[in-house]
Amino acid sequence: MSYPGYPPSGGYPSFPGYPPTGQESVYPPAGQYSYPAVPPGGYPPGGAGTYPAAPPSAGYPGAAGYPAPGGYPAPGGYAGAPQAGGMPPYPGAPTGPGFGVPPAGPAFGGYPQPPAQSYAGGGPAQIPVGYPGGQAPSPMPGPLVTLDSYFQPAAMVQCTQGTIRAAPNFDAGRDAEILRKAMKGFGTDEQAIIDVVANRSNDQRQKIKAAFKTMYGKDLIKDLKSELSGNVEELILALFMPSTYYDAWSLRHAMKGAGTQERVLIEILCTRTNQEIQEIVKCYKSEFGRDIEQDIRADTSGHFERLLISMCQGNRDENQTVDYQKAQEDAQRLYQAGEGKLGTDESCFNMVLATRSFPQLKATVEAYSRIANRDLLSSIDREFSGNVERGLKAILQCALNRPAFFAERLYYSMKGAGTDDSTLIRIIVTRSEIDLVQIKQMFTQMYQKTLATMIASDTSGDYRRLLLAIVGQ
Repeated sequence: MSYPGYPPSGGYPSFPGYPPTGQESVYPPAGQYSYPAVPPGGYPPGGAGTYPAAPPSAGYPGAAGYPAPGGYPAPGGYAGAPQAGGMPPYPGAPTGPGFGVPPAGPAFGGYPQPPAQSYAGGGPAQIPVGYPGGQAPSPMPGPLVTLDSYFQPAAMVQCTQGTIRAAPNFDAGRDAEILRKAMKGFGTDEQAIIDVVANRSNDQRQKIKAAFKTMYGKDLIKDLKSELSGNVEELILALFMPSTYYDAWSLRHAMKGAGTQERVLIEILCTRTNQEIQEIVKCYKSEFGRDIEQDIRADTSGHFERLLISMCQGNRDENQTVDYQKAQEDAQRLYQAGEGKLGTDESCFNMVLATRSFPQLKATVEAYSRIANRDLLSSIDREFSGNVERGLKAILQCALNRPAFFAERLYYSMKGAGTDDSTLIRIIVTRSEIDLVQIKQMFTQMYQKTLATMIASDTSGDYRRLLLAIVGQ
């Protein structure tokens, strides 16, 4: 499918000399924070590609507005996430300030334009105009989408924002007292607990936990576990885990016992920043006394194992400038390693997707389209299968538009019979202070319903009330 204005009239400039002067991309450096802090800028923002540009919200100047596609190719869902209960006590306290929100605005020539975006810690990213239309990706379960549906024109900016921000006039002792009263005596005042935990940042929750022990000589987590059960227990305990610890705990749980929850490994290791991965690896060792690489080798194999080991290094290039000549060379290399030969050189795909910066990968996707007349995600779909295919796609999808990647995971955690509650909880909690505002907006654009509406129809009771309080109405 195609939209007005794609590709631009006059075709595309050839290398060298592409992109046009003044259209160079820059990329924000990784957030500077120490374990178990949430990075101030959150995750690198999404860009253009098979996923639509991250949508805006009120508060910033600039044009925006997005198409309402028929949906994304389903990844088969993210079933098999960690089950409720049995969570250990938690160390440390993270920090995670809130962020500003970008705006909504008019469309352009029948195809809405993305917002102007600025990155925390870096200048605006200049993205070259458009892509040539590629063939539709090979279908996965679910609706089909074409690459040219979502390429972004011109320069754009993105601000990330969580739905949870640090509460003003915060008093850890007062909150600890509220929680104590909610759990004291006969019955539990769940609404009082929800009112506190859904409206405090992770850093503030750690301070409440410390104040509770100081004031009452009791462990808040143990008290909460004794008063709650089921999904609402898992959700509240996850909210009280420091962010890095929660990722490390989720990875350990995914590889513990019989079977491996590969989709959890992909969701975390293929989407986090260098700084986050390095802190997760350290936390995994210090808290569980285990080496994550050894656990991955014991639980996975082949090219999927190699991809995850690459991700564990947390050593992706974070150069702020896109090298368009290198993007052209990488695109040619990937084409010759896959579509351009009999068989597939898997190590070439691993090398490029594991080492290049996310904006560099965007440029490579564009160059690949010109060389192969097919989008790179479609080629990966043709050349790979199983978990390594899902892992490679997750890396590219996050490079192109991270909020859309998580919106898709949320949708398939609730679609159909039953709900994958652990995946729903994990994504809502881990993105609540980073980019859940953008994820909500992408969810509405992609599926023509709000995230809150789908949560309300798939959950019930205190669990539903707490999820909706975190997501925000």
